Amino acid sequence: MAIYLPETTQTSIQSLTPRQIVAELDKYVIGQAAAKRAVAIALRNRMRRQKLAPELAEEIAPKNILMIGPTGVGKTEIARRLARLAQSPFVKVEASKFTEVGYVGRDVESMVRDLVELGVDMVRDERLEEVRAKAGQNAEERLLDVLLPPSRPSGADDDATAAREQQQLTRERFREQLRTGRLDNRAVDLEVREKSFPSFEIIAGSSVEEVDINLKDMLPGLFQGKTKTRRMKVPEALEYLTQEEEQKLIDMDSVARTAVERVEQAGIIFIDEIDKIAGREGGHGPDVSREGVQRDILPIVEGTTVNTKYGMVRTDHILFIAAGAFHVSKPSDLIPELQGRFPIRVELHPLGKEEFVRILTEPRSALVKQYTALMDTEGIDLTFTDDAIYRIADFATIVNERTENIGARRLHTVMEKLLDEISFEGPDLVEKTVTIDDAYVTKMLSEIVKNEDLSRYIL
Repeated sequence: MAIYLPETTQTSIQSLTPRQIVAELDKYVIGQAAAKRAVAIALRNRMRRQKLAPELAEEIAPKNILMIGPTGVGKTEIARRLARLAQSPFVKVEASKFTEVGYVGRDVESMVRDLVELGVDMVRDERLEEVRAKAGQNAEERLLDVLLPPSRPSGADDDATAAREQQQLTRERFREQLRTGRLDNRAVDLEVREKSFPSFEIIAGSSVEEVDINLKDMLPGLFQGKTKTRRMKVPEALEYLTQEEEQKLIDMDSVARTAVERVEQAGIIFIDEIDKIAGREGGHGPDVSREGVQRDILPIVEGTTVNTKYGMVRTDHILFIAAGAFHVSKPSDLIPELQGRFPIRVELHPLGKEEFVRILTEPRSALVKQYTALMDTEGIDLTFTDDAIYRIADFATIVNERTENIGARRLHTVMEKLLDEISFEGPDLVEKTVTIDDAYVTKMLSEIVKNEDLSRYIL
């Protein structure tokens, strides 16, 4: 008997081969073929695992990935795009935010709780889509009851029948007016529930989960809120009633179960800055508990059970992707047990001029396309010549070489400085057609790039 990922996660990606997964990632991330290849294989192995017998599938753990490369080369973007492609719950955390047990700060289990919360949101949104039409119908009926309260039958049966028919005709006329927007200016009185939450003082170091456990069960009336009458326009009332009906139609217990299952089988956790906690006990540095954090992360990556407010969550089959620049430390500085849990190592290469040219133009959300669209909202027809794009890439490369190499992020600072004048003057420009050419780029950026001290502060 095969096992399957819950609901939508299984259908859209089942047919994607590793080559097709890489092709999808190429639409958003330039270069880094080795890293894309590694994550494509990891995702395909997850699909292969679904088709195995449960006994064998339970034994096959995901092969976690360690990405090694400088900042701004696409580590986070590859992981984020992979999760979106797979429709998987995805959370990005920084290893440096966590502290060893016994220290004040975030505990490592919070990454799993965050992932579950995200999974619940994903499933709830999917269920909302399913019940939206039904909720809209129910809200419409409730609003019509407010606009046209049902009359009480009186007198003979024939009179009552005629009254009901007349009431129904009037109701249908109101329904038509409601749908065509002719009642939009009318106000109605609705009973709404106030959202009142009592305030709690949480002891430092304790997690929200500890405070939340059984609190609503112990004090059920405390979180209900009081009802009050609010006067609102018909469109606002319809929206409020639709939201109420959606909540009634969604079974949150079912949502929680599906979300936990999806997190366990398809979740992806991206642990950034893992090199910041590399280093053995006794080494110099401001944080003496770095190895302690590694030891706390280890059971989560190995596979353990984490208590969340939606139930117990097993981490055995969550895919972990860790990343770090490893400028000062190296992967071998991690404790051996943690190294062993990241068997796939991929090195991401620094980006140069050719990659910058492609980043500016090729991806679906390329920077040039973004700025062109932004200026189009002001009625400005902004175009970049090929020479200008090469010059921008050239300046970004020079600044990266002379100062700190921050990879593709340097393009953002260069583009902002380049278009500073147009962005500011945009609404007042008489000439709405602007062409950015080699000469314009040189005029705006050459002095800053030439002056090394200035470029350190501005670019």
